[in-house]
Amino acid sequence: MLRPTAIKVEPLENYILAITFDNGERKQCDVKPYMHGSWYSQLEDDAYFKAVKPDGFTVVWPNGQDICPDELYYSSKAV
Repeated sequence: MLRPTAIKVEPLENYILAITFDNGERKQCDVKPYMHGSWYSQLEDDAYFKAVKPDGFTVVWPNGQDICPDELYYSSKAV
């Protein structure tokens, strides 16, 4: 069975993403552990963080930052 893919994402406070997957599950992902180094530290800008979009597999930001689809699904917490 294939891992579910992100179809909707909503940025919440404190760098949390609310994600809806194509199997109907809703989960929350804490992005703070990924926000280090020059590439991912751009996510610390609130307006930039809120520019997140689903791409059919995972979630992405305008400059190309993303989270591995497996990591996004399996490490997020069910709501």
